[in-house]
Amino acid sequence: MCRFLAYKGSPIVLYELLYKPKNSLIHQSYHALERRDPVNADGFGVGWYMPDISPEPALFTGIQPAWNNRNLRNLTAKTRSGCVLAHVRAAGTGDVAISNCHPFQYQKLLMMHNGDLGGFGFIKRKLRERLSDEAYNWIKGETDSEHFFALFLTHLLKEPKDDYTHEEIVSALQNAVAELKDVLAEQNIPNPFYLNVVVSDGGDLIALRYDTDPNLEPPTLYYSRGSRYECHDNGICRIVEADPSEHAVLIVSEKLTDVLEDWHQVPPAHFVVVTEKLETYLMAIDV
Repeated sequence: MCRFLAYKGSPIVLYELLYKPKNSLIHQSYHALERRDPVNADGFGVGWYMPDISPEPALFTGIQPAWNNRNLRNLTAKTRSGCVLAHVRAAGTGDVAISNCHPFQYQKLLMMHNGDLGGFGFIKRKLRERLSDEAYNWIKGETDSEHFFALFLTHLLKEPKDDYTHEEIVSALQNAVAELKDVLAEQNIPNPFYLNVVVSDGGDLIALRYDTDPNLEPPTLYYSRGSRYECHDNGICRIVEADPSEHAVLIVSEKLTDVLEDWHQVPPAHFVVVTEKLETYLMAIDV
């Protein structure tokens, strides 16, 4: 299963997020600490928002291992943003290809996934039949992740508009999970699915931790919040108290440091919602 990171707060140099922490996302691409297989070498992606230039995010993806991409290191050292989504991939469904790298983009939205839709190969045709034309034609790759996001878009775009509230994004994600469960039940597929997902429009940031296996917890998901993100030479990066204008929130697949008090685990079957004003709260999913 993949690893990801999402940041919302005062603008920060991307290198500070992706490379500097002791257990940085780049480190997790070759030695993740909280998954059985530590290697996530099947591509990467970074999306970031620069609202002074465009409401749509910039996106840089590649099929090289993240640790071995000089362009990624160079770009992130010279790019600053207040909303960043980054992902390193361990290929499950789909080839190692640019079209299968997260985050996926639809207009202002960025979306990424860590998990697995069990039985996807048996329900892919039925799932695609439930998609709107817009969402169906949006799909460029082969992954179960992109198909789930197309289902999410099908629900979100029932009332097309330029901006969606975080409540509308949460509702569309919830409806997509419910419909996915319906498709699996109709096809008598017993396989569980695991969903750690993040969606952002550059203003709000929404994550979900969910699975259907009663015997296992879903993949790990944490959040950290405070007033400023800062890094030290020893690899300890923390969100520390500072002026409220420097407030920040991180959502990660696994902890970036071993400072345990900085990290709060998202409970299973819960959303963590970060609003444009950086208000952060947990909400149970109702499916």
